[in-house]
Amino acid sequence: MPKINKYVDIDTVEREAKKDLIDRHSPFITVKGEAKKGELLEVHVQLGQEYTHPDDFDHYIESITLFNGDTKLAMTTFVPGTFGNEKSHAQVTFFIRPMKSKLSLVAHGYCTKHGIWESTPVEVAVAD
Repeated sequence: MPKINKYVDIDTVEREAKKDLIDRHSPFITVKGEAKKGELLEVHVQLGQEYTHPDDFDHYIESITLFNGDTKLAMTTFVPGTFGNEKSHAQVTFFIRPMKSKLSLVAHGYCTKHGIWESTPVEVAVAD
């Protein structure tokens, strides 16, 4: 089973190199608008807030996956060079249709050099 790295608040980390490593690999979830049962909901996932990630042939973000608890909802994949071989924030917007009264959204980002990184869960109430 692969190791899953979890986000740590970088304000609590002393070494700059460690802050960079954590931030640029960590997925951050933003939910746009109000969640309504049976209606499309926009969910944006971005890897890194302060630090950008390389887009090299042997070191890049290969995928971003969105889960509701343990259920995989959506996934996107990238190939090397998607971001012009420049350091950037890998990001994607998913549109999901919630059918239950709440969501517990978690995202995974996969770096070809540093493995799987997991976001902090985002709890979303879903209106009827």
